[in-house]
Amino acid sequence: MEDRTGSLRGRTVLVTGASSGIGAAAATLFAAEGAAVVLMARREERLRALAEEIAAAGGRAAVVAGDVTVPADVDRAVGTAVRDFGGLDGAFNNAGWGSIGSELHETDDAVFDQIMDVNVRGVWNCLKREIPVMLRQGGGGAIVNTSSTAGVFATGAVSPYVAAKHAVLGLTRAAAAEYGQRGIRVNALVVGATRTELMEGAIARVPPLEQAAVARAVQPRFAEPEEIARAAAWLLSDHASFVTGAAVPVDGGCSAV
Repeated sequence: MEDRTGSLRGRTVLVTGASSGIGAAAATLFAAEGAAVVLMARREERLRALAEEIAAAGGRAAVVAGDVTVPADVDRAVGTAVRDFGGLDGAFNNAGWGSIGSELHETDDAVFDQIMDVNVRGVWNCLKREIPVMLRQGGGGAIVNTSSTAGVFATGAVSPYVAAKHAVLGLTRAAAAEYGQRGIRVNALVVGATRTELMEGAIARVPPLEQAAVARAVQPRFAEPEEIARAAAWLLSDHASFVTGAAVPVDGGCSAV
């Protein structure tokens, strides 16, 4: 495997939402940077294919098929990190879900429930299980949660998604404040429009969304998943040793204007 900087060498990192998009790009990059990665998502076949690619390039990866909304599934993922690689040093809580569609008063309660479950309870479930392992190890750790520009302002996404991504930033800041003196850093990425499977599907249904999604940005284009992954890798590494409780924009300047 190509050795870039080795910024995560010797560490074990859990990646949720790892079957495609930002999660898959992050897992590949973290492994290239020397980490053993635990891949979690619902689509096991995709995880296994990604793990094989990582192994073929000289990296180490374990697969846990599961749903972040199910506490027992997150338990299995964290347990796999400890069992297979000896601990858990970092986590990229990246799994998320959103939709396009109706105004608030026309949005079905089931849509609200699903968006809040995946984006908020999913991060909650992960934090509750990752942090105790890091505390027991005594050496601290680093956690990165995936938020969005929708966590900073109303982007035009459905209102439950805007609310959920605001909540991710709240959880990030609270956890950073609670555990900072015990060596655990917790940060969030404020992600702008990115070419992911979910976004491509939305554009296919509503073509004008492609232009609208980047209209506000200083760099008016979509990010590639690897560009988001690089920011997550930096936050997980010692290069970001004095960064915690931050909402780090990776959005082409969208939240700056």
